Parts: sequence; C-alpha cells; structure tokens
Amino acid sequence: MEGIWIAVFILLGTIVAGVLNVSIDLLSNKETILSARLNCPSCHHRLKMKDLIPIFGYSRLRGRCHYCQSPVTRRPLWVDIGTASLFGYLCWHYGLSVELAIASFYCCLFIVIMVIDIEHQLILNKVTYPAMGAALLIAIFSSEPGIVNAAIGGGIGLGLFLLVAVASRGGMGLGDVKLAALIGLVTGYPLIFIALVLAIVIGGLVAVMLLIFKKKKGKEGIPYGPYLSLAAMATLVYGSEMLDWCREIFQI
Repeated sequence: MEGIWIAVFILLGTIVAGVLNVSIDLLSNKETILSARLNCPSCHHRLKMKDLIPIFGYSRLRGRCHYCQSPVTRRPLWVDIGTASLFGYLCWHYGLSVELAIASFYCCLFIVIMVIDIEHQLILNKVTYPAMGAALLIAIFSSEPGIVNAAIGGGIGLGLFLLVAVASRGGMGLGDVKLAALIGLVTGYPLIFIALVLAIVIGGLVAVMLLIFKKKKGKEGIPYGPYLSLAAMATLVYGSEMLDWCREIFQI
C-alpha cells in the first residue's frame, strides 16, 4: 500500500512541478496569472497546455518548440524530475501525515526561490514576505518548531546574515538576508544554525569547484539563494538527526 501512495505522490509531483514552472516564469517576468501569455521565447507562439507539462511535453517535442523547432530550455524538465522525486521521497520518509504536507509545501517554496535566483540573481520580496507569513501561521498550529522557536530562529537568521551583508559591503544582498530570516522561521531554533552552516559548506564547495573548472572568475558574484534553499530543505528533513550528531561530537 505504501508503494502505491509513493507512486501517487510522484505523479502529484509532476503536476505540481507544472504549476511551479509557470509560477517561476510569471514571478520573474512581473506578470500575473491573468495577464500572462505563456509563449515560446523564440517565435512567441502561444503554447498549448499539453506543451507546458514538462516531462511529457519535453519528450513529445524532443526538446524543441512545436511551432518553430527552436531548442527549449531544460529547466522545466529538471524542475519536474526534481519535484516528482522529492515528493516521492518525502512520502516514503514521512508517510501520509501533516508533516508530509508541510514539508512538501516548503520544498515547493524553496524550489521556486532557488530557480529564480539561479536564472535572475533575484530573491523576490513578493515571494519571501508572503512565505514568512505562511511560516508564522504554520508555526502557530504546529508543535515543531512552534511559534516561539520559529520567531527566535527567524531573528537569528536575520541578524546573522545582516551582519554578513554589512561586513561584505555589497557582497551579499538583502534578498539573502530575508531568505535567511525565512529559513529561521521555517526550521526554528536551534535548527537554524544547522541550516546556515550547511548552506555555507555547500556554497563554499560549489564556489571552489566553479573556480577550479573556471566556470566563474574570482570577482564574479555567485547567487547564494540556491545553497540556502538546498540547506533549508535538507534541514527540514534531517535537521534533528544532524543536530543530535553535532551534539554527540562536540559533547554539547
């Protein structure tokens, strides 16, 4: 029976991924659901609904626009594969529970933030501010992290990254600061420390690899939102285990 529900959630993930891809495009292009015309970026032909289903649409069209045969971006495909895989994994990890619903919602949120930052180097207020409100509302009605720990975590994330932003003199934007505050609200205290340290480690490793393979130059900026988002998702699922491991190592 568990396998059936995992398969259902994988299918649900592909459907949700279509919504996420549309949301990413609309938010980054400053459009609304009502005003947006989802067109091919090359020929500007209005895309049909079947073309917007990432895995099926991409496979059916073989990676090209149906109307002008121009190559289309692979981002929707990767978002679809990632979201479907993540939904299946979360279902396996949590089972059918409130925790599954909350974790799925937050992971969708961080996927949107991550992709927009990768593509446009922006962390949008119109995403983070409503997300903060949703995180506070969820914290009020859930025991983990709870409203008190969520508020403390949000304050720690905001304070620490604000100090980093000031010290870096423009090296880190206020969008990252707001995202750190959001992550604090989501993970709560003390898991915010796990999330931030994990983000620093992931970001550092990726930056070193990019420099080694000459994908980035030393003075080029690297968007930090993706690493914060990945760290937040990992902390959501395994933060308590990582915290226990740290306490055991450092005898805290």
